[in-house]
Amino acid sequence: MSATPEPERYLSLPRAVLFDWDNTLVDSWGTIHEALNQTFRVMGTPLWSLGEVKQRVRQSLRDSFPRLFGDSWEQARALYLANFEALHLDRLAPMPGAAQLIHALHGADIYLGVVSNKTGRLLRREVAALGWEPYFRRVVGAGDATADKPARAPVDLALEGSSVIAMKAVWFVGDTDIDMACAINSGCVPVWIGPPSDQLLASDSAPTISFEDCEALRMAVLPSSHLQYK
Repeated sequence: MSATPEPERYLSLPRAVLFDWDNTLVDSWGTIHEALNQTFRVMGTPLWSLGEVKQRVRQSLRDSFPRLFGDSWEQARALYLANFEALHLDRLAPMPGAAQLIHALHGADIYLGVVSNKTGRLLRREVAALGWEPYFRRVVGAGDATADKPARAPVDLALEGSSVIAMKAVWFVGDTDIDMACAINSGCVPVWIGPPSDQLLASDSAPTISFEDCEALRMAVLPSSHLQYK
């Protein structure tokens, strides 16, 4: 585990954990890359490398596509969604340790939810395809709330109907600066998955805690949970 300074006071069990989805719990960069470039070809836009996709893809379609495609953004969004929908379930794969992590947290009676900038209906289809619906109390995607990440609206929606409110007993786990900003905007603890960059650590969106991967997070919070998962 790689942790940012002074994480110990946060390593007691949180009341709730909200997860980003893409590349936090599932590996989807390749699918996003192909669906985007198929869209770019039709729209006459220069293609992006996989590295550029990983660097640039952060916001929801309704926030990012107007900047990319101007007045044609709704046409581009329809193309992208069709391209992505044709690919995503066949290529859907959990990140290493993700299934064990959510199983262990659910078994500890921790409220779990997903807050993603992936279009809501596609997000919920992926959750269902993995058989993970029983673990998550709320699955919130782009377009479900009045605003998308990094706004706090999707976090409030993910906790709606529970006894939990966004605060320091709620962890927001993700892999991008948008996720960390969303956590901070909503009063949650920003928790990073993957090696954070020096630039991120020095920014206003720095995570409070960081873990190399899902397994490191699980073992830090629930070190005996490997005995329970089958």
